[in-house]
Amino acid sequence: MNNITPIETAGKPPLAYRSGVAARLAGLSVETLRVWERRYNLSDTKRSEHGQRLYTAEQVRRLALLKQLVDQGHPIGTLTGLSMDRLEELTGVRAALPAASAPLRVAVIGESLGRRIAASGHLPGLDVLRHCARLEDAALLAGVAADVLLVELSELEVEAVPLIAAARRQADVGAVVVLYRFCASATIRELRAHGCLVARVPAEMGELALLCRAALAGQAVALPERPALVQPTRFDERALATITAAGNRVMCECPRHLADLLLMVGSFERYSARCAADSPSDAPLHRELELAAARARTLLEGAMERLALAEGLPLPAPA
Repeated sequence: MNNITPIETAGKPPLAYRSGVAARLAGLSVETLRVWERRYNLSDTKRSEHGQRLYTAEQVRRLALLKQLVDQGHPIGTLTGLSMDRLEELTGVRAALPAASAPLRVAVIGESLGRRIAASGHLPGLDVLRHCARLEDAALLAGVAADVLLVELSELEVEAVPLIAAARRQADVGAVVVLYRFCASATIRELRAHGCLVARVPAEMGELALLCRAALAGQAVALPERPALVQPTRFDERALATITAAGNRVMCECPRHLADLLLMVGSFERYSARCAADSPSDAPLHRELELAAARARTLLEGAMERLALAEGLPLPAPA
């Protein structure tokens, strides 16, 4: 299923972003976006045939500015009635960014992205000044005078970091966006420390312009949402204590040991989530740890449920 749905208008249809994509591009959680829409009616969004909100690129840009100002301490309630010009003045990026209607000038590195550009003839919202297939050929970008350097590497290795830094100097650009499909967290952290915006390759070409504008504005891309395959907690501490107490009546010590494991893994899952929130520079690594612990917890909870059924132990009511 596509995350981006075109709204039919005269001429070329503009791209419209579903809530999840709009929130991610703006640096918001979906939950925060829903609360803001419910309380402040932020955007005069259109609706899909299924009733889903659809955001234009300009509306996503507005959400990103609101998020940036809220992070700086401005109350959201005082911002919602302000114009885009005023929001840009408050963030201090108005003079640094080209007009939202004007395409950004980009230099592109990447063989796959180059093929997509050649196939489509353009990138929506972007003016491709020059393209080369490999990082090693970045000298071809010298003096290009682009706004953004857009780099796509399917397998992003740490060895690419100095090459990307060199390419940035060659192109003399204001911002760098690095796209990847597979990459170690340490490499992502190092690139972000160098001021690069790092994100997975988007499914739709229309997202690239928003990523480039976010990079110029100095914004961060939100972490991926928690995968649906990670289940919510099935056994809280009270349920585990009840199972452990009941298990004392049988000879097998497995219920108690398994409950101890679940308590430990659940505690580490919550601890990693707090680390991800408290340490932005290490957030990707801590999010991976949180998700790994959540998957381990899910497996152990399945084992606990089977054990409880086999031993006749009390199970909590389904949520």
